[in-house]
Amino acid sequence: MSKGMLIDTTLCVGCCMCEEACNEKNDLPKCDESDLSACKFTKVFERGDYYVRKMCMHCEEPACASVCPVGALKKLKEGPVIYYEKKCIGCRYCMQACPFQIPTYEWASAFPRVRKCWFCYDRVMAGSQPACAEACPTGATKFGDRKELVVEARKRIAENPDQYHSHIFGEHEVGGTSMLYLAAVPFGRIGFKSNLIEKPLPLLTWNVLSKIPDFVLVGGTLLGGVAWIINRRIILQDERIEEAERKRNAGEPTTRSGFFGRFGKK
Repeated sequence: MSKGMLIDTTLCVGCCMCEEACNEKNDLPKCDESDLSACKFTKVFERGDYYVRKMCMHCEEPACASVCPVGALKKLKEGPVIYYEKKCIGCRYCMQACPFQIPTYEWASAFPRVRKCWFCYDRVMAGSQPACAEACPTGATKFGDRKELVVEARKRIAENPDQYHSHIFGEHEVGGTSMLYLAAVPFGRIGFKSNLIEKPLPLLTWNVLSKIPDFVLVGGTLLGGVAWIINRRIILQDERIEEAERKRNAGEPTTRSGFFGRFGKK
């Protein structure tokens, strides 16, 4: 079942424990960035009387993955949208396609990568919750099955109509997202886009893909001799994901160090 997180902005007190947990989990360097960046995968913003956390929405049908010409981004059935950095060619079409302007890029690095929240997918695959959800002291971030979180959000709205604006952001926007938000006021007033369509964007992003210069595609073809090595690694990675899922379903201990080690701490 696809996982998600319900972020109740009425419960957030702006303590930024989620930011600290994310930074530690991903071994991110300290930085003073005022927005998401290569060193900040999630950020708490003050919007009037409320605090709002921003990060990758992990769309149900992600435009970033659909526009990537080499398949460096992939939506897992468990919910996270993950990134194969060794497959990425740095075209950054994912950054242009994202309706939430989330992915960032390591411009200053000699070996730049696309950077964003990965939904702590190693922890999710192992049956645990993301570091940010675990660290939240007020319950403003709740991890669980997406369908159950939608039910929970509707229940909160129904039982406290004076406390909540009657809308779950992320339930239907761009086809739905793994991140769901509740707020006391219309979402446009606390920095959310209010003009997003409800249909998934991948079909639309094919228009972007069609504008990729031919030399990029030709270059990709010429790199095919190298790509088979990378693809082999990707296949092995998928196999390890499936094996971890199988062991988790069977109640067996899950070994994660070899596969997940380079993606951060457990």
